[in-house]
Amino acid sequence: MLSDLAAGRRALTHQALDELPDSPPLAHLRQVLVGVGALPERDEHMVRAERFLTSLLASQQCPDQRKLLHRYTLWHLVRRLRRRNNGRPATPQQFLAIRQRTNAAVAFLNWLRAHDLTLDNCRQADLDRWLTDDSATYRHTAGHFIRWARANKLTTIHVPALRWNGPTQPLDDEHRWNVARQLLHDDTLKPEDRLAGLLLLLYAQGPAAISRLTIEDVKIDPQKVRISLGNAPVHLPEPVAVLARIVAANRKGHATIGALTPSPWLFPGGQPGRPISTTQLTQRLNQLGIRPNQARSTALFQLATEIPAAILARTLGIHTDVAVAWQRLSAGDWANYAADVARRGTP
Repeated sequence: MLSDLAAGRRALTHQALDELPDSPPLAHLRQVLVGVGALPERDEHMVRAERFLTSLLASQQCPDQRKLLHRYTLWHLVRRLRRRNNGRPATPQQFLAIRQRTNAAVAFLNWLRAHDLTLDNCRQADLDRWLTDDSATYRHTAGHFIRWARANKLTTIHVPALRWNGPTQPLDDEHRWNVARQLLHDDTLKPEDRLAGLLLLLYAQGPAAISRLTIEDVKIDPQKVRISLGNAPVHLPEPVAVLARIVAANRKGHATIGALTPSPWLFPGGQPGRPISTTQLTQRLNQLGIRPNQARSTALFQLATEIPAAILARTLGIHTDVAVAWQRLSAGDWANYAADVARRGTP
């Protein structure tokens, strides 16, 4: 392949590389070429999703099922993802979510065909039979497709979405602060690991959000350091500001050889032009004694008791509904608290 590129027998374009069998070495070579400027940047995970969907739709033998899946996957899943990302590249987790939901829709439709049913004539009793059928797969994930079909008046059956009622694990605020103190003062740890851990423990940023921070998100002045986690920049206190200065000035990935410009990512990864992967960052946080999901829940719980939901959402880059849910869970919603007290009877 390299000989063909060097001799001009294969064009140096993304389209030409797409004609080759997909493999990790090819993906790495592509990123090297992007990193050195030989190929333009593109949204690789969105391209993966589109290629996966194209292949899956082509494999569908039933025209009606293929048309239905085309409508659900391309006009709903992909379109909604593009709108949500608003120009930002898709993440590996978003690609996996599209693949899983698509496979779940296919599995449910195949089950219906095997039992001489369609979405139109399927009844709630048939759905209950599917939910208890040991041979059925993706039973929980397929609920997303079924709710979409019902919203579009393609079926009358219904699977309610699981309601989130708060974290499922106990919140250990003492452990959170103990680890935070270690990260603040232990100079034997890597600065990038310390900063990533503190962003999670103090500012409730998940590994996916941390990994995609860029150098443009950090504004360094002689007197202060600000970081943009949401719409409103956050002023970092000392010694977190010192760590941010060090990481911004000395960021290094495992694949910087040949790069024409410094990496734009605050936490560069193992592939040229790519940030650290969510999986790798999670593993590094685990080595520091941090369990991201539990630690982030603890941080959100504490912050929600102190900051109004609108400010919390704008500052941390989370959805307003999420901020409101956490505020209610933490009893930080004083309006609900007052109403609850008013409803109590006289002892």
